Amino acid sequence: MTEPTTGAQSRIDHLQQEILRLKTELVEARRDLPREPVRDYRFQTESGSTSLGELFGGREDLLVVHNMGKSCVYCTLWADGLNGFIEPIEDRTAFAVVSPDSPEVQREFAASRGWRFRMVSSQGDTFTEDMGFLMKEGYWPGVSAFRRDPDGQIFRVSRSFFGPGDDFCSVWPLFDLLEGCAGEWEPKYQYSR
Repeated sequence: MTEPTTGAQSRIDHLQQEILRLKTELVEARRDLPREPVRDYRFQTESGSTSLGELFGGREDLLVVHNMGKSCVYCTLWADGLNGFIEPIEDRTAFAVVSPDSPEVQREFAASRGWRFRMVSSQGDTFTEDMGFLMKEGYWPGVSAFRRDPDGQIFRVSRSFFGPGDDFCSVWPLFDLLEGCAGEWEPKYQYSR
């Protein structure tokens, strides 16, 4: 049974349409950004050093999530969510998560969470800072999108920051549907049922 549209529901429907329109406009604005050439940064992994270019594998596109590391419960929440979408993400693009943690800490933490995506450490390179995700206040989570041309030149084509309520973590929009929204809820490392 569908109920008649109320004034409040009509306003919600209008706002949702406006948000979708603005999201389309945002995507188009990102397409107008000039490509930003970047160097082939070096990362540490458990099996040794790797480069930004090597993270592409045989792909033209690469998403790199800037994660604050094991000490951030919010970054853990985003990574948990991305882990659930890793198959469709990797079907479309190369993907990696970078954090300041050592490769050993990354391996242990990823195993404890069941993460299946590739992780690299930014220790020893200026990648996170150069990409704008290390500020005076410290690390900030987000994502950078890269494109590699046939000649091997790498460009950053877009970026976005993560924060509570964003579209990169599906729990926030779901909680917004609840009467009290997220309320006092905050992410945890372990949840009881």
